[in-house]
Amino acid sequence: MRYRKLDADGDYSFGNQQGDFYIDSAEGVAQSVKTRLSLFTGEWFLDTSDGTPWRTEVLGKYTKDAYDAVIKDRVLSTPGVTLIASYISSFDADARTLIVRITIATQYGETSFATTL
Repeated sequence: MRYRKLDADGDYSFGNQQGDFYIDSAEGVAQSVKTRLSLFTGEWFLDTSDGTPWRTEVLGKYTKDAYDAVIKDRVLSTPGVTLIASYISSFDADARTLIVRITIATQYGETSFATTL
């Protein structure tokens, strides 16, 4: 698996030759998970059925049980992910952010990361 790295601003990194890519690594799979979680359903014009159903199944009051299942399903359907070893989500109502801390097992090893959605 070859996956282009993103910089701190979420843009593709260029100009570092092979340093611009994750090649057969758990970190590449983790980055793939993060970008897949950030994609809203219908946002990508080439496949409007792809994406995380934020508007229909996640956003709104009393959706904690629903959004954890939706996020876990999206993570497990990411190519290279074999299982979720740990998963913790916390919602900050004041900042209106959802923070997900996750450890995944991939075909290349295990990795942990946190992402703010």
